[in-house]
Amino acid sequence: MPTDVAIIMGSDSDWPTMKAAAEILDQFGVGYEADVVSAHRTPETMIAFGRAAAGRGIRVIIAGAGGAAHLPGMVASVTTLPVIGVPVALQHLDGIDSLLSIVQMPAGIPVATVSIGGAANAGLLAVRILASGDPALSAELADYAASLASLVDEKSKALKNA
Repeated sequence: MPTDVAIIMGSDSDWPTMKAAAEILDQFGVGYEADVVSAHRTPETMIAFGRAAAGRGIRVIIAGAGGAAHLPGMVASVTTLPVIGVPVALQHLDGIDSLLSIVQMPAGIPVATVSIGGAANAGLLAVRILASGDPALSAELADYAASLASLVDEKSKALKNA
């Protein structure tokens, strides 16, 4: 299975949030790698990672960061790959600082941004990006969406029968 997605985070303490993206990618059989790449503590490593990702076959980058949350934007500034930012909630400000840091990118450096702690949706967005050129993966996404609708119907019926 090719490694199409890179999941990166500023610290290993972000993994409890970011593993939800990995779980979604696993569910769809999408290959990924996960690594710690700090924008502040290892900027040269981060730049090298961003510049080399496409050449290594990566097609989408999911970048999680808390606090000042510069990782998604800084990686986006050195690659042409789609970057999905995941704001990670920390002890202070409940991730609002991270959300604002990621979503307020300057013109020309886009970062798709999901909700605070929304790594599962980041994984799904990565799958959707990949599925745009893969009919089989697109069909899997359609089945997944149908399963969500069925789940809602089941819960609605359970409430009506309660």
